[in-house]
Amino acid sequence: MKNMLYDFLPVLLFFITFKIYGIYVATTVGIVATALQVLITLVWKRRVDKQQLITLAVFAIFGGMTLYFHNPLFVKWKPTVIFWIFGLAFLISRYVGKKPLIQRMLEGMLEQQAASVPLSLWDKLNLAWAAFFIFLGTINIYVAYSYSTETWVNFKVFGILSMLIVFSFLQAACLSKHLTETK
Repeated sequence: MKNMLYDFLPVLLFFITFKIYGIYVATTVGIVATALQVLITLVWKRRVDKQQLITLAVFAIFGGMTLYFHNPLFVKWKPTVIFWIFGLAFLISRYVGKKPLIQRMLEGMLEQQAASVPLSLWDKLNLAWAAFFIFLGTINIYVAYSYSTETWVNFKVFGILSMLIVFSFLQAACLSKHLTETK
């Protein structure tokens, strides 16, 4: 839970700043907060988190274009690009390496219990995450083009976060049926 809040902090700062100062200041705050998050992770863990680095790179590029061209559409594309990159990573992961990405991500947390999960289930979960990220990117860009910036920011914070939480719980429920208790 602590890690989830830490990961969500730049989004929260973006949201609060947007409500007070607007999209351009919020974009600047979001980029700076994401860069600080990468730096703090590097100092604390002595390694760079790839997900944070990808987010920072995309945010810096698309947020930078928003600031340079004074057009919020670029920053609205940021979540879509990130979600599509993650979706593609999940799709490709089954063919690169011996394990799907979701299995690599969760095995450390599940320890010995992960051994009782069949590879076919890992493949299904991995494919589900790929499809879900592609869906999130698509719905984000639909909202970005179809609604106001205010509505898009609210959707980005509350809609996407809600969908991520619900999907994660569904995945956990599916996975829990296959985990064995360790003594």
